[in-house]
Amino acid sequence: MIRPRLARTLAAVTALLTLTGLATACSSSETTTTADGKTVLRYEGTTGQVQFAELAEDLGYYEKVELNWVGDNTSGPAAIQNAATGQTDFGGAFNGAVLKLVAAKSPVTSVIGYYGSDKETFNGYYVLEDSPIRSARDLIGKKVGMNTLGAHHEFLVREWLAREGLTPDEIKQVELIVVPPVNTEQALRQGQIDVGTLGSVFRDKAVERGGIRPLFTDESLFGSFTYGTILLRDDFIADNKEAVADFVQGTARAIRWTQTTPRDQVIAKYKEIIGKRGRGETTDLADYWKSPGVAGPGGVITDQEIQLWIDWLVRNGELEDGALTTGDVYTNEFNPYFNGTYPVDSGPDGQALAAK
Repeated sequence: MIRPRLARTLAAVTALLTLTGLATACSSSETTTTADGKTVLRYEGTTGQVQFAELAEDLGYYEKVELNWVGDNTSGPAAIQNAATGQTDFGGAFNGAVLKLVAAKSPVTSVIGYYGSDKETFNGYYVLEDSPIRSARDLIGKKVGMNTLGAHHEFLVREWLAREGLTPDEIKQVELIVVPPVNTEQALRQGQIDVGTLGSVFRDKAVERGGIRPLFTDESLFGSFTYGTILLRDDFIADNKEAVADFVQGTARAIRWTQTTPRDQVIAKYKEIIGKRGRGETTDLADYWKSPGVAGPGGVITDQEIQLWIDWLVRNGELEDGALTTGDVYTNEFNPYFNGTYPVDSGPDGQALAAK
């Protein structure tokens, strides 16, 4: 049973599923194949960046699928809603957002982890160097800027506040507002927000300019941890099992390639892919790539990575205890680093790795 507050949060999603259901009924059950019999998978990309699926295709890891880019999307919740309603065939988002979609009875399943944090790749929650904010309690009545609500950053901020001892009523007094990542540093320095969420190139450039310090980071909360997964519709999985298996194994091998390949080679490959796909993008962001930020080999999902957010929703009164289990949310069935195809400590082709 979904509690009232979560039900209200999910109302827009449910409405979207209903309103677009008729328009997408055919697209959700029908697939396109190429002349040589490959299944075409529609997806949304990210400007100036390379997704693992795009890397997998470039490395030749797919045999039975071909990708069809239909545009860009910078919002995880929007990406998985588009996949759920048949606008695309797969999408990825923070696992808390995935859980909300599953709790709303959307027939989708996560099949592989694709982003997270480690010592090199993380999101920080920054304040100005001379800010009086030193603790979670100092945030009461203050503004925290992030790229979107209801996703990774909102969950992480609320989790940190709770761990630091704030009550639910006190946490409600911390104002979370949407600020595009490209504007976050400026908003912080101009005093429009008290805390700014910074990651990747935006964090590196802001730190380089100085005058800011981290209040906390997602890596400081959970260490090396996968936060987001890629999902597909259940009917698509059932009707295209061989294609889905190929998609997951290829994507897993691409993730593993970045986990086992020197950073300079990954950056060079990313620049090559961006340059030749003809979308009028700059390759500058590739220079800021540091690590895949995926904890499990090849994106294998763990129960802990899902159960953490189930417990969070239950603890916050947004989900009935027992309403969801991890098995309702994800499967590792198709991942070669889980199903026995490759040893978990092997490389992208199942080969033994050289000792470091």
